[in-house]
Amino acid sequence: MQDESGKAALGSPANTAQVASENSLHLNGHTVTQNGHSPTPPADSRPCSPTPTPTPTPIIPREQWGGKYEFLLSCIGYCVGLGNVWRFPYLCYRNGGGVFLIPYFIMLFFTGVPLFLMELSLGQYGAAGPITVWKCCPLLKGIGIGMLCVSTLVCLYYNVIIAWTFYYLGSSFQSPLPWSCDAIANAALCGNGTSGNSSSNRLSPTEIFWNERVLGVVHSEGLHDPGPVRWPLALCLLAAWIVIFLCMLKGIRSSGKVVYVTATFPYFVLIVLIIRGATLEGSLQGVAFYLTPDWSRLANAQVWNDAASQIFYSLGIGVGGLLSMASYNKFDNNVIRDTLIITTGNCSTSFFAGFAIFSILGHMAWRKGVPVGEVADTGPGLAFVAYPEALALLPGSVFWSIMFFLMLFMLGIDTLFGNMEGITTAVLDEFPQLRGNTLHKSLFLGALCFCFYLMGLLLVTDGGIYWFTLIDSFSTSFGLIIITLFMCIGISFFYGVNQFCQDILDMICHCPPWCSKVLLYFKACWVVITPFLLLFILTYIFIEMYNTPLHYGSYVYPRWGKALGVCIGATCCLQILIWAIVAISKETGTLKERFQKSIRPLNSWRVNTLSSAAGVEGPETVDAPFTVTLTDMDFTAMRWDVGSQA
Repeated sequence: MQDESGKAALGSPANTAQVASENSLHLNGHTVTQNGHSPTPPADSRPCSPTPTPTPTPIIPREQWGGKYEFLLSCIGYCVGLGNVWRFPYLCYRNGGGVFLIPYFIMLFFTGVPLFLMELSLGQYGAAGPITVWKCCPLLKGIGIGMLCVSTLVCLYYNVIIAWTFYYLGSSFQSPLPWSCDAIANAALCGNGTSGNSSSNRLSPTEIFWNERVLGVVHSEGLHDPGPVRWPLALCLLAAWIVIFLCMLKGIRSSGKVVYVTATFPYFVLIVLIIRGATLEGSLQGVAFYLTPDWSRLANAQVWNDAASQIFYSLGIGVGGLLSMASYNKFDNNVIRDTLIITTGNCSTSFFAGFAIFSILGHMAWRKGVPVGEVADTGPGLAFVAYPEALALLPGSVFWSIMFFLMLFMLGIDTLFGNMEGITTAVLDEFPQLRGNTLHKSLFLGALCFCFYLMGLLLVTDGGIYWFTLIDSFSTSFGLIIITLFMCIGISFFYGVNQFCQDILDMICHCPPWCSKVLLYFKACWVVITPFLLLFILTYIFIEMYNTPLHYGSYVYPRWGKALGVCIGATCCLQILIWAIVAISKETGTLKERFQKSIRPLNSWRVNTLSSAAGVEGPETVDAPFTVTLTDMDFTAMRWDVGSQA
């Protein structure tokens, strides 16, 4: 029996003992009637010809990681990105030095780690991408759509950073470096001195190289004047997307091997830079500037907001990449252990990178005879202006520049793997026939990369940096926080936090005693602490967004530009409301009954558990929008239905 919403109806009539014995099967030592129930036999006992049943289409097997190290390295590579190098050190010195670590680790333990575990567990248990996984609570399917929107925006602008890195990497093979004072073209800028700038009001060679040679921003008046495409950057962007396409061509089987290089090489470069930086004059002043505590900053709300935003920025929560990568895990993978390893490794890398950055910036400040604060910067300003200028002052500057930009390339491409995996997994789960056809899958991936390339051309025009800053500022702002807030509330109160914890324990077959104790802490975070902190962050973001104008350098964005950014963020989070209305409208009954039906898991949600335990693939289950075609597997998998009919 099945109701109109596609869920199994409880309390079906019992059949005769003979039919029950014929249709029974054994599950975990219990005899269960096939389908969970048998229909009442008709009054007419005349024999009738058996109805032919169609042969179910076998499920297309889902890929799995080649080993647990591939998953760990992929997640570490996804989380350890450019934000660890160009954002965390700057935030640390701006918000009180070593004191910033206090709110940073508080936000990590009470928002970052719990939400990270929630995403990994949801993806691994459901073995599905960001959209399909919400079979556990169809009302919240819009969370998956919202994640897809955020991931699309991030992929759109993130590969532009890799294109910039390609441009600098190619330029680094020139000797002397084209942004150094040793270059003939920069002789007039540097004057007769060797300190880099002869006047504090004059632009340095690195600033001119960045603004004129790379961006061309001096030829644009603002957001309304993008200007022509800069074809050297467009070719770099094309090369970046070709690299992404080739690395992801065979799915996780290819990207899982690439991460052995891309996830480990940045650590080698950071260690080399730290050793080199420690031998430079003035490096200790840079490190002291990085870590000197200012205890009064703890009373500032912005410090706590910066700590929380950095956690989201670096861990990649709420974008769908973590959920998608975890969906390719084996069902019995210890997800709690992986969460602790990845989050600890990510945050340690952020702290570790600060020494590599500020030791060399300290040397640069010593060479120029200015305070460290005048050469410190964040974002593109650090990666493409301040740090290249510092590298140009080192002996063997060409080698160090190549190493640095190669590291940025590896950091960026790993993060883009995760974001692209979130998009492709979501689409392939919705259209599983693509998985079985290698040609169609390759064509889809190629078309997706080409579309991203065409859209990204706007960001490599003369005024592209203005659009880049706009998308960067609003794509992962309040929309991302709202998505993660609803994910936390939905799992805790609609799906049920106790059921979710039990699902995690079911996955960890041989659960160590500490795992069950740690889950009590995570349960408290999911129900109370994390939602409260997310609301605090959201409130602060709205206040800051209202009071603070958006600007890039001296250019202040017009009101319509800021309104466009708000629309970008709102588009992502409004998917939750839109698809919740769709879910409720497809149910029947009163509004309360519709709501209750729409938060019930679809029966196919439990298929993964049974199939993994049995080691076999079950019959195909087709999900229409918020409906499901039931098969024998659906009823045998729902063990609580069996108990209610006993």
